[in-house]
Amino acid sequence: MSTETNKTIELVIKRQADPNSAPYEEKFTIPYRPNMNVISALMEIRRNPVNAEGGDTTPVAWDASCLEEVCGACSMVINGKPRQSCTALIDKLEQPIKLEPMNTFPVMRDLTVDRSRMFDSLKRVKAWVPIDGTYDLGPGPRMPEAKRQWAYELSKCMTCGVCLQACPNVNSKSEFIGPAALSQVRLFNAHPTGAMHKAERLQTLMDGEGGLANCGNSQNCVEACPKGIPLTTSIAALNRETTLQSFKNFFGTDNTA
Repeated sequence: MSTETNKTIELVIKRQADPNSAPYEEKFTIPYRPNMNVISALMEIRRNPVNAEGGDTTPVAWDASCLEEVCGACSMVINGKPRQSCTALIDKLEQPIKLEPMNTFPVMRDLTVDRSRMFDSLKRVKAWVPIDGTYDLGPGPRMPEAKRQWAYELSKCMTCGVCLQACPNVNSKSEFIGPAALSQVRLFNAHPTGAMHKAERLQTLMDGEGGLANCGNSQNCVEACPKGIPLTTSIAALNRETTLQSFKNFFGTDNTA
């Protein structure tokens, strides 16, 4: 009992005061408790912001909401791998535990990043079902059960950004929209109502910088995805769809389907 009471957790956190400040590392040693995750460790530092040298410091900034791997807000790099900190259990992590922000995105403060790039990509591909909600449209068309089942797998995306962090083609020198937005194109193109904008979404992936051609097929995204979404399968399917769309454009056939 006394041995467990005296146990501690060592963390090395990459910190940054604001977007224009230089990053630095700060070490923390906190008391161990059974069943802790990374979020509870950060909460302990917030409760008592003292670093490993015993000096007073500022609480570490991070994002979190649901704490059950649904919202995607608590993404960060833990021991070199991008993942959700709410499901990263202390007992399963090698110490010292190194926490870093996802540097694919601009760092706002400490472990908090600005994921606007990802949300802008979703806007760019119109990742929604466009309907006029001002009147009753009645029951919508039904999807075959087999199609609904794989579409549900794609709908698990929680815009956590982990796949973008893992992808070597998503960086400050590239406009690549990333695997999350690509997979959402496949999801909404499969929807009976969303398919009305299928040609427009595919054309977005074919035009200009940042589209499907920027994918290097490293397959890091599907390995990193905390929801196990078949991202590379979606990308392969979109390669076929955009090829077909290019033929439709060339021959001037109907682009609405």
